Amino acid sequence: MQPPLLSDEALMRVYRLARRDGMSVLIIASIFSLFAAMMGDMGGAMIGLTVAGAGALELQGCHLLREGEPRGVRWLITSQLALMSVILIYCLLRLLNFQPELVEQAITPQMREVFTEAGYTTEMIKKLIEKIYYLTYSLVGIITIIYQGMMARHYYLRREAITQACTEE
Repeated sequence: MQPPLLSDEALMRVYRLARRDGMSVLIIASIFSLFAAMMGDMGGAMIGLTVAGAGALELQGCHLLREGEPRGVRWLITSQLALMSVILIYCLLRLLNFQPELVEQAITPQMREVFTEAGYTTEMIKKLIEKIYYLTYSLVGIITIIYQGMMARHYYLRREAITQACTEE
């Protein structure tokens, strides 16, 4: 078993992790938001901007930690919970608004021919795509709960060491 981290080391590790995570979320969500806006999907663009905002919250927490402010940990925890909430709301909306008519439009004549040769009917294909759709959004929700929940927990468990490191400086 390893000895507990020194408070300064805990602070630096949390800072590096949060900075990397916050920048990743901010950049990726901003790019997806731009693509959604260019395709005319204003709802998707708004979700992307909201997710990018969660990344900005995390970066604000990093800034506060760098300035020696232990309250930065609250920003880090809040950013993870905000990100989790936005993604879960998005997944829930997608799960509640499945549109089977879009599946029919998405199947090209070439795809239909390949599926027919393989012995699949159009109805079977629609059911398969519907199952994949629901499975995908359910998995995204579950993975989000696990990942963002563990990140928030990680930050929460380090707050005493971070407070100690910030008050020692």
